[in-house]
Amino acid sequence: MTDKIIALVDGSIYSASVCDHAAWIAGRTGSPVELLHVLGRREGAETQDRSGAIALGARTALLNELAALDAQRAKLMMERGRAILDDARDRLAQANVSGVTTRLRSGEIVESMAEIEDQARVIVIGKRGEAADFATGHLGSNLERILRSAHKPVLVASRAFRPIQNVLVAFDGGTSALKAVDHIARSPVFQGLTVHVVTVGTANTQVTRGLENAQATLRAAGIIAETSTLPGQPETALAQLVEKAGLNMLVMGAYGHSRIRSLIIGSTTTAMIRACKVPLVLFR
Repeated sequence: MTDKIIALVDGSIYSASVCDHAAWIAGRTGSPVELLHVLGRREGAETQDRSGAIALGARTALLNELAALDAQRAKLMMERGRAILDDARDRLAQANVSGVTTRLRSGEIVESMAEIEDQARVIVIGKRGEAADFATGHLGSNLERILRSAHKPVLVASRAFRPIQNVLVAFDGGTSALKAVDHIARSPVFQGLTVHVVTVGTANTQVTRGLENAQATLRAAGIIAETSTLPGQPETALAQLVEKAGLNMLVMGAYGHSRIRSLIIGSTTTAMIRACKVPLVLFR
């Protein structure tokens, strides 16, 4: 199956939203959902030697006891992972999503994703993970690693799911932005939604032509599409537009011609993800 919705659940408060966004996509595409929970290598066992410099014999007994504790910890983490997946599957079942599969893996999340990414149409992940510091606005480290490595569209779920009717596309004329527009035109996910294609910067002939071409592509696919140009910086102008116009989703390319090029490696998209209270779909 090369059309799965892969939803990463970790037991954080974002897991419910990840499930709800995956269910929304499944309802519009008919694609199956695969739930993925990855146990980090540190979660499986405590590797630090806590025995210290103790007498022979006592040290051996303590090492044996620590090994038993490590095995118990690994077992508990596996059971916790299965429980997280079971809860997520139940939530999808309540949303009338059938044929849900689950996958519990051990290791690094990027490696786990790389093995199954070619089966996906989209990857759904929460804005922050279980260990993220909400007070500092820290983004989940798993999110940053997935965004750097993924070649499929990534939907970054907001704190809670809300009905999606209006979509903002941050358009800079770059390859990723063109890919995003083409994907929207071809995907059943966006049929029936209103799409606002916006360039942040100064209007000129090239910008206008790019917006007109994007609008024509979307309208040819039967999608209601509007265009505009906004002054300012992308991270502030787009976030303000989302709030002011009551838009429900932001779509942007990972790399392009403008400051949006920096994506997660720089500051612009990190700021966008922090500032926007709506889900974001990112394309490479």
